[in-house]
This record gives sequence, structure tokens and C-alpha cells, in this order.
Amino acid sequence: MEPLKDETQTEAALIESLSAEQNSRCESPKRGTTLSTSTSSFEALDPHDPNLSRLANTMFQKTGEYLQEELTATHADYRLLEHLNKETIAKYTELKVISSNVVQSLDSLNDKYQKLQPILDNINQIDDSVSKLEQAAYKLAAYSKRLEAKFKDLEKDTKSK
Repeated sequence: MEPLKDETQTEAALIESLSAEQNSRCESPKRGTTLSTSTSSFEALDPHDPNLSRLANTMFQKTGEYLQEELTATHADYRLLEHLNKETIAKYTELKVISSNVVQSLDSLNDKYQKLQPILDNINQIDDSVSKLEQAAYKLAAYSKRLEAKFKDLEKDTKSK
């Protein structure tokens, strides 16, 4: 029974200190006593309606449960956000590695291209030369056909004379 008695005394002392604090808040040094914003006429040590007490306890219990659920939901939201942030960080890290590998590959390809550039230039020059040689060969073939036709004409003319 002693812990209950100590608890009751502690509660009474707490109520008195809160009451004194509230009274000090209601007094203004310039105007004197002001009106309190509290509309309750409930005093902790005064006898009161047990039905009202039961309803008040139920209200405080339900309010506490509501606030607890709100905090639980908020906590769950924060955990979800934390999980999403971790997943996003992991994905961006993966993308960073991939992009780093792509950059290395592109650098490597650029280096190889730079090393092959003189060879590619030679191939282009050879291609141009081959194209010119092909044109010359076509002209030579056309010229030789005309020359052959003239030779045949001359041969016919010499035979007929």
C-alpha cells in the first residue's frame, strides 16, 4: 500500500506545482490577474461525478490510442521513405558503375580509333586511287575498242584496194 500512497502524494505535489505555475501565468505585472483560457472547473482533489471521470478517462485513453496510431503510421512512412532512399542510393550507385564502365569503354574505343586513324586514312587514299585507276581502265578499254574498230576499218580498206 505504501507505493500507492507515495504515488498519490507525488501526484498531489505535481498538481499543486502545475496549479501554481498556471496561476503565475494568469497574472500580468501591468494589469493584474487575467482570465485563464481553461474552461474546466475540475479540481483534482475535489469529489466529482464518477461518470464524468470514466468518460474523461475513456476520452484520454482513446486520444492516446489515436496519437499512438498516428505516430506508428508516421514511423512506418518514415521507414518506407528510408527503404526507398536506400534502394534509390543502391540503384544510383549501380548506374554510376555502369556509366563509369561505359566511359572507360568509350575512352578505349577512342584510343583505338586514334591509333587506327593513319591506317584508315591510307585505306581512303587507296580507295581514291583505285577509283581513279578504275576510271582510267574504263577509258583505256573504250579507247582500245575504238582503236580496234579503226584497225578493222583500215584492214578492210587495205584488202579492198
